[in-house]
Amino acid sequence: MEYEKTQLPNGIRVVTSRMAHVRSATVIVYVGVGSRYESDQMAGISHFLEHMLFKGTARRPDPVLISEAIEGVGGIMNASTGREHTDYWVKVPSQHLELAFDVLADMLQHSLFDPTELEKERHVIVEEIRGIRDTPDDYVHDLVDQALWAGHPIGRPIIGSEETVQAITREELLAYLAQHYRADRLVVAAAGDLTHGQVVEFVERYFGDLAPGGPADPHPARLDDARPGVRILARPTEQAHLCVALPALPYRDERRFVQGMLDAVLSSGMSSRLFKEIRERQGLAYEVYGYVREYADVGQAVIYTGTDIERAERALRAVRGELDKLVREPVPVDELERTKELRVGRIVMGLEDSRAVAGWIGGQELAFGEVLTPEEVIARIRAVTSEEIQALAQELFRPERFALAAIGPFEDGERLLTVVREA
Repeated sequence: MEYEKTQLPNGIRVVTSRMAHVRSATVIVYVGVGSRYESDQMAGISHFLEHMLFKGTARRPDPVLISEAIEGVGGIMNASTGREHTDYWVKVPSQHLELAFDVLADMLQHSLFDPTELEKERHVIVEEIRGIRDTPDDYVHDLVDQALWAGHPIGRPIIGSEETVQAITREELLAYLAQHYRADRLVVAAAGDLTHGQVVEFVERYFGDLAPGGPADPHPARLDDARPGVRILARPTEQAHLCVALPALPYRDERRFVQGMLDAVLSSGMSSRLFKEIRERQGLAYEVYGYVREYADVGQAVIYTGTDIERAERALRAVRGELDKLVREPVPVDELERTKELRVGRIVMGLEDSRAVAGWIGGQELAFGEVLTPEEVIARIRAVTSEEIQALAQELFRPERFALAAIGPFEDGERLLTVVREA
């Protein structure tokens, strides 16, 4: 994969990758702001703002006109809010590339924030919050963030709470937009049937007048900010929903490739250790998986499983057992090579789509200010050794760092946490 980069005079970074074999084009506008930039009082404002930018502009005052503009040519559009960035994307047949820029620029720069639409969307978000709380296999992940990072913004739900969302005003949304949606905080990534010059021309036309802004505070975090503990939500559920979490490496640590391999050995696919042991061998759970969330300065690893209430402690001991194996024993060479091929194959297959390629180059540019090609990343993956994986497991998998969240008919959360820490 090849890519090109240009930085506009106002600070916007433009990265593109031409895919001659496709007939689509995807544009993603990344904004370097997310929930960890928020105060406690305005938790959820990044996500609320993302919703409001779809709710009408001066040229397209009815929200339906925004979606119809893209869907009318067969395209799709969406957005997402994270803890460190927000992104807006459009995928269209490549002959409609300029339309994608026109709609995105209109949304990001000319939204109306109509009071009636704002109140409607406030209600939608409150219902979204309630829906998450009513879905225990989703909500337990919010709980484990709180269990690990109590009191820090990265431990708060990205969506905010009912109380904070109800309190956010139109004036606060407009001020947040003006403060953070500045040229030097934007990365525009595009991939597909296009040229770099074409994309730069559109970015200059539609975003060239956007002014830069000052630096913003992302509420820095350190490993010492982790407060590993337990969060229990007692509910009369049929199944126990369990999450074990621990601090991990940030994405700016060069050992992130070792961390990625450690995560893959533990939890990638049906051949992973967690799946084989907890589901196939012991039959403790239908669903078990893990993931790593990496931020600029810290990270976290999470393992989820859903199991029968009476098997909850056994499942937690099984999870701890797999972590202990990685601490005690190096990963066998054949397993390591097999897992590397799994990761390489998924990278290759995952980059067959223009949206995936735009995400690859744009996400890296936003985070690092540079882009590693798939070939470079694959080389880093292949270079990881069993010794490096074991050393990192020994560094990370320390019992006192384990946090736990559980949803189910539990009363003694400390007992469950002890099971994890002393198994």
